[in-house]
Amino acid sequence: MKNIFSKEFWAERDMELLIGRLLRYGVILACGITLFGGAVYLFQNQGLSIDHYKPIPDDLPFPGVDHYLRELSTIIPRVLSFDGAAIIQLGVCVLIATPILRVAFSVIGFLIERDYMYVVITLIVLSIIVANMLLGLH
Repeated sequence: MKNIFSKEFWAERDMELLIGRLLRYGVILACGITLFGGAVYLFQNQGLSIDHYKPIPDDLPFPGVDHYLRELSTIIPRVLSFDGAAIIQLGVCVLIATPILRVAFSVIGFLIERDYMYVVITLIVLSIIVANMLLGLH
């Protein structure tokens, strides 16, 4: 068996095929999590009718989601307690993380292939994505 970090290993396998699988499985996982969360959410809120929701006046901005659904550190504990909205939000986070993982995986692939120009370009793209996630306005 060839070493996974050798150039021969990657020459035998099409890099684009592996990245395609990563994207496909990430989207399938995100859809599965979101559908499961939607089912849990509907089960938990089955007794509510439309009368319980107050209409939002037109002059107010969209309120967004509950505060606990805005950060991954507060979503995970709620997922463990089977909160349907938190499970749905986790599915959205997995969907957002999928292309970011694709970029990170590309860096590793380019390093193994010793294509340093693409390593630098891909690291710049990855750093821009991570910086926007971490330093985004609240």
